Amino acid sequence: MSERRSEHFRDRAGLSEREYAAHVGISRGAVQKARASGRLVLHADGSIDASASDARRTQATDPAMRRGRREPPLRPVPDATVGSVAETLREQGLPAPQAPADMTYLQARTANEVLKAQERKMRLQKLKGEVIERARATALVFRLARQERDAWAGWPARVAAMMAADLGIGAHTMQTVLETHVRHHLGELAELQAEFR
Repeated sequence: MSERRSEHFRDRAGLSEREYAAHVGISRGAVQKARASGRLVLHADGSIDASASDARRTQATDPAMRRGRREPPLRPVPDATVGSVAETLREQGLPAPQAPADMTYLQARTANEVLKAQERKMRLQKLKGEVIERARATALVFRLARQERDAWAGWPARVAAMMAADLGIGAHTMQTVLETHVRHHLGELAELQAEFR
């Protein structure tokens, strides 16, 4: 029986359904549907003519259809997105497109992988306690700056008498002069803005 079957397979002119499914990369059920709908070319012995069937399936299949799912039409990529991709590539020392039309799929994919790696690194650093959220960092800097301001505002009253004695002038005069200069300096510091990039 097995000898007769192997002779039968040797005598076939084309491929079996299973072989054609492997050749095309689809399921055997999809091959059976294609056969039933007439999208396959068969030899007289019922086996599948692979090259002719490939050509017929290509003609009969909507190019926008992939494995039964219609892909959405391609939309133009916004210039801001292309700019972000170019910036990411340049930061990594990689060649970047000069114009949106010059963008390649490989460049976009590379930039995406770089960003994903950076995101994973930041998430890991956050889990380890090496990175904190921007809002928390801003609140911490603000609190420290307020504590430093308060310490400076109280400093003239603490040191004015000692400095006045060293210089041989009145303590009240010394304190007034120090407070004036400290207030001016704190006003300049208040104009500084903390930036987290």
